[in-house]
Amino acid sequence: MNQWKNVTGFFSEEDRYYKNTYLEISEVYDEKIEVSLFSSEEDQWEVYFSFGIMYGIIYTDPEQADAKREEVKKELTQEYQLHKEPTSEFIKAFCEKHEVSLPADIFFDASDLFGF
Repeated sequence: MNQWKNVTGFFSEEDRYYKNTYLEISEVYDEKIEVSLFSSEEDQWEVYFSFGIMYGIIYTDPEQADAKREEVKKELTQEYQLHKEPTSEFIKAFCEKHEVSLPADIFFDASDLFGF
């Protein structure tokens, strides 16, 4: 039976600090889904998720961060158990419901597009 595995211990204490956030917990389901919670002293907390072609950040208040993380895990797990990959319909509904943001610091290597 698949279950969520806490992989936070695989990160060094130094690696858990990223910009103005701190990795509180990182969990993986069947090596296919990742959900992590980042705290911040200055801004809202962040629930980061990755599942197939779908990834993003959900901003939340610190008081609701754990509940939001659990809600995200539940919804992603259900979709995985049904389809193994996120469907277009699921992606649209999930992103609208949770107001998903794309990380601003994702680097896209577009060199192939331009023949570099």
